[in-house]
Amino acid sequence: MSKITDDKKVWGIHTNDDNLFVQENVIAIEWKAIGNLNLIDGNRTAFKQKYAEVYPNASKQSVANSAGTLFRFVHEVQIGDYVVYPSKSDRMINLGVIDGEYVYRPDAAKCVQQRAVRWIKKLPRTAFSQGALYEIGSAMAFFTVKNYADEFLDTFSLSSKHITAADEDDASVAATAEDIIENTKDFILKELSKNFKGYELENFVANLLEAMGYRAVVSPHGGDSGIDITAYKDELPPRILVQVKSQDSDIKETTIQSLKGAMREGDYGVFITLSNYTKNAQQYLNNTPIIRGINGTELVELILKYYDKLSEEYRRAIPLKMVYIPVAKTPDIGEDAM
Repeated sequence: MSKITDDKKVWGIHTNDDNLFVQENVIAIEWKAIGNLNLIDGNRTAFKQKYAEVYPNASKQSVANSAGTLFRFVHEVQIGDYVVYPSKSDRMINLGVIDGEYVYRPDAAKCVQQRAVRWIKKLPRTAFSQGALYEIGSAMAFFTVKNYADEFLDTFSLSSKHITAADEDDASVAATAEDIIENTKDFILKELSKNFKGYELENFVANLLEAMGYRAVVSPHGGDSGIDITAYKDELPPRILVQVKSQDSDIKETTIQSLKGAMREGDYGVFITLSNYTKNAQQYLNNTPIIRGINGTELVELILKYYDKLSEEYRRAIPLKMVYIPVAKTPDIGEDAM
C-alpha cells in the first residue's frame, strides 16, 4: 500500500463508467486507438507527434490538450498522489490514492489507459464549497486540482462523520458565479472570432439589432460607403449607420473618422468591433457623442441579454443553455444599518 503524504498532487478525473472505477478500483481514460502509451518516448513532443499521427484530423489545440492529458496520466502522476472523482450515478465525491503505475488494458471496452486506485472515502457534494465543486467540474477528462486542492486534502484526514455542510455562507459562491459568467463570455467571443469574419459578422450583428427591436438592412457587399448596416428604430429618422470590424487588432481613430465622414446631419453612428479601441480612438468616441463604440466585451453582453430573440441559426452557432447559478447573498437592509 502507498503511504499518504501531504506533498502529493491532487488530480481530478471524469468518467461515464462509474462501475469500472468503483468496482475495479481504478481510474481510467479512453483514447483506445493510440494504443499502449508506454511505447511512446517519455516526453511531451513525442506524445504530440503520436497523437497527431493517430488522429490526423485533430486541431492543433486538440492535439496539445489531449496529448498533454495522456502524458500527465503516464508520467506526471505518482503513486501516492490523491485523486478526486465525482460520480454521476449517485452524485457523490469519491476520494482515493493512486496505488499503481500506468497499465494498458487492450481488452477493456473503452477505457484502456488505467491506473490502480485505493478509494478512501465517498462524500456528498454538500461537504464541499461551491468553488471546489466547480473546479472538479472541469470539461477536461483528467486534470490537476489546484485552487481547492487543500480543501480536498483536508477531507482525507477527517472521518466522514465529522464532515458536514458548513453553517456559514459559502465564501466561494460569488467567485464561482463570476467564473461561470466570465467563461461564458470568453466562449461567445471565441466563437465569434472563429466563425464570424467579415460579412458573416455583419449579418450576425444585423440579426442582433433586430433582436433588440431595430429594423436592420445590411449594405450590398463590395460597396465603398464604409457603412455595413443601416438601422432604424421605426419608420422615421434618425438613421443609425453601423460599421462592423472583425479584426483582432484594436480600432484606430482614423477608422472611426471614416464612419463619421459617411454620416449626414441627423444620423447616429455605431461602431462594433470584436477587439477594442486604441487610446486615441476611445478619446475620439468620448468627444463624438453621436457615435457609440461597442467593443467585444460589450457586444457579448448584448448577445447574452437578447440571446433568446436571436434567429435559430445563430443560436445553433453559439449554443448556450439557460441555467440558474448561485450568487452571494446580500445582507438584509437592517443588517446594513447596524
